[in-house]
Parts: sequence; C-alpha cells; structure tokens
Amino acid sequence: MDHFVNRDDELSRLRGCYESDDAEMVVVFGRRRLGKTQLVQRSLSDRDDAVVYQATETTSQIQLDEFVDVASENFPGITQIKQNWEALLGYLGNQDGIVVLDEFPYLIDADKSLPSVIQRLWDQRLQNTSGTLILVGSSISMMEEAMLLGNSPLYGRFTERLDLRPLDFAAAQEFVPDECSPEERIFTWGIFGGVPYYLDGVDLGQDLGTVLTEELLTQKGYLHNEPEYVLRTELTDPNRYFAILTAIAAGKTTSNEIAQAIGIAGKQISTYTQKLERLRLIEREVPITEEKAKSRRGRYRILDPLFRFWFRFVYGKEDRYERLGENAYDAVIEPELPDFVSHEFERLCQDALPGLYPAETFLDIGRWWYKEHEVDVVGFTTDGTMFVGECKFTNAPLDYKALSSLEDHAAEIRWMPDGDERDTEYALFTRNGATQSVQEAVSERDDVRLFDLGDITEHA
Repeated sequence: MDHFVNRDDELSRLRGCYESDDAEMVVVFGRRRLGKTQLVQRSLSDRDDAVVYQATETTSQIQLDEFVDVASENFPGITQIKQNWEALLGYLGNQDGIVVLDEFPYLIDADKSLPSVIQRLWDQRLQNTSGTLILVGSSISMMEEAMLLGNSPLYGRFTERLDLRPLDFAAAQEFVPDECSPEERIFTWGIFGGVPYYLDGVDLGQDLGTVLTEELLTQKGYLHNEPEYVLRTELTDPNRYFAILTAIAAGKTTSNEIAQAIGIAGKQISTYTQKLERLRLIEREVPITEEKAKSRRGRYRILDPLFRFWFRFVYGKEDRYERLGENAYDAVIEPELPDFVSHEFERLCQDALPGLYPAETFLDIGRWWYKEHEVDVVGFTTDGTMFVGECKFTNAPLDYKALSSLEDHAAEIRWMPDGDERDTEYALFTRNGATQSVQEAVSERDDVRLFDLGDITEHA
C-alpha cells in the first residue's frame, strides 16, 4: 500500500505503549484490508528494538524457526534460547523488546495452546518487564475466541485495544485525485467505501466504467474475487451466508424477506445474521425513534459498499459479463448505478448534517420508517428541533412533490422533546439541483434549505 492515511490516534496510542515503563499487551483487530499491518509498521518506523513477525499458514515448528530468524536481526542472542513460544517471548520480554505477532490466528491454528501459553507467561513473567506484545489479527472470530470474549484465555490481560474500522469519507478522499468532482467522489465512495486496500489498489483517475470493468467485472480483475476470498477466510460453510448477502443486496432487508428468499424458516435466520454482524459484514438498522434491542422493524444492510456491489452485480453473473464483454458496464451497471449509490449517499447526508447546521447539537442522527412512511435523514437536537431530510441522487432535479412528501412523512414521526414542543427543519439534498417551485420555497421559507453535492462532500 503506497498511501498511509489518517490513523493518527491509533499511531499515538501504539507509540505511547512503546514509551511506557510498564508491560503492555496490545490487541489490534478488524476485518481484512483495513491496513492493520501497515499501521503497526508505521508506528515502528524509527525503532530498532522490535520484532515484527508475520505468520503464515504452516506448521508450528516452521513458524518458530521463522520467528527466531526474524528476531535474531535485532536480538541475536535469541538463537541460543530454547525454541518454544514461552521461552522465546519470555526472553524478548526480559530485553524490554517490542514483539509483533501479525496474523495471530494462523499461530493459533498451528498451536491451539498458544493463547494459554501467553496467558501464563504474561501473568508470571512479562508483567514485570517494560516490553510490549502486539497481537494482530484479521479473523475476528478467532481473535474473539483468544482475547475478546469473557471466557478467552487472554481476556482482560491486554492493556490497549485497537479496533480498526474503515476510513471515514474525509480520510478516504486522500486516495481520490484532486481533479475529481463531488459527484465522482460520491460514486467512488458509494462503490469502494473507506477500505484502504480497495482505494489504493485501483486507478481512481480513470473513468469509473473502465475501473469497474477492469477491476471487478473481469475475472482477472484486482477485486473480482475479493469478497469471496474474505468470506472464505472467516466462514467454514459460506454458501448459506452467500445466499443471505445476495438477498440483502437485492433489497430483501427484513428477517422474513431474507428467510423467504433463501428458503429457510424465519426462526433460523438469526443464527446466520448474528454471525455476519459479528464479522462486521452486515448491520441491523432500526428507525431512529426505536431501541435496537426491542424493535421489531429492523432492516439489514451490507456494511461494505464493495461487498454490496459484488453481491448485487458480480456474484453468479460472471458468464453474463464474459458474453457482453466491453459492453457489460454500459448495458448492466451504469443504468442502475445511481440507485445503487443512493444508499451510501443517504448516509453521507446524515454525516454532513452537523457540519451543515453548526449551531445545533445533535443527540441522534439516522433514518426513520413506519409502514409506507420513510425519511432518509432525521436528526434530533438538544433544543427540541427535528431535522428531516430528503435525498435525491437522480439525474432529474428535485421537485416540489419531494418536499411535500417529506413534510407528510415527517408529521408521522413520534418524537417529542422535553417541553412537548418541537420545531421541524427541512433539508433537501440533491445531485442535480431543484425545480423552480422548490427554489422559490427555499427562498421564501426559513425552515427549508437546499444542499448540493459540494455542500455534502465538504461536510460529510
């Protein structure tokens, strides 16, 4: 990865551990492709007291041999130490060294006792040193089993926990060429999201159709098999999960809709969706006025835009694109792309709300729906104002019907601040402007504002 973007807080926390006089055990985790390895390497760029070992899928003995080989560059005395994890890590701890075990789940695969060995070593010896042990892992399920759940061997031992997430919109823009327009930036975000590996691996200076054709639709493309690869590293029996993700990408977002689409009983679906939630592949969203744990109106969405794109347009359709060849993007993707990107556009509008109304303090921002009523952006403020927004990412300008509809839907939202009075403000977010009647309403009323893509990308 050529770019290293953002992550200043994480870098500061890691370097703080290195400077600490106390022993530190750090866990760095998060799904694949978020730059965990690059983060740790960047944090160590000016140090010569570190051992960075990136494990591979091999035997425990080969891993130990490779570890000693890497460690001997900065700690040559380690070649005289007995070759087992307890002795080697104990020796480096006594040297007050920094030890990074990257792809820690591969080490556990080869030696199931390793988390317990590290637990014993930490409790008996390492805590009395000023060394740092960093455990890095992409397999969220295995990192949970080893460190993050209450019954895990290392639970409660780590002194720092870095839970890496995708970049936000502003940080992701550092990968996008300066000459790109706000519209191009939103299309890029709506497909590639905030995953550094995706953004850095494709040429975003090219036409979007060319990028998608070469990198996603073509079987030799850089990202053509990416979602399948990530899923198969986490799931031993992925077929049913693939079916669920395909259903969600096609607009089946409730538990019942998903169950019917894939042909299983409704009561069974939660077993699979909970697993996908733990792996951060999907999330269950509820109306902003409801509690997630109690609401029965939850809808599932795929968190990563690239995964959503892949399951909607690529998975199971490879033969179709082979037949269409260079025409595939124009024939199949381009007509549906604005609708596809509109989901992420709505979330950008939600994220932009505090910046667009800087005088307000927002308690909650999200979406709301009930039966036939739906509002794309809803924000509740501390002074009793409800902000509601309509998002139009279409070629046509936003018309007066959209404003009128927004007013009707907003009237159905059951939210009442302290004092039993609320004010309502209307925000209109549009890709291609608004009709004259909307513009007149905006100029005549002080409770309606119109925002274009430049406004949204500046404040998201």
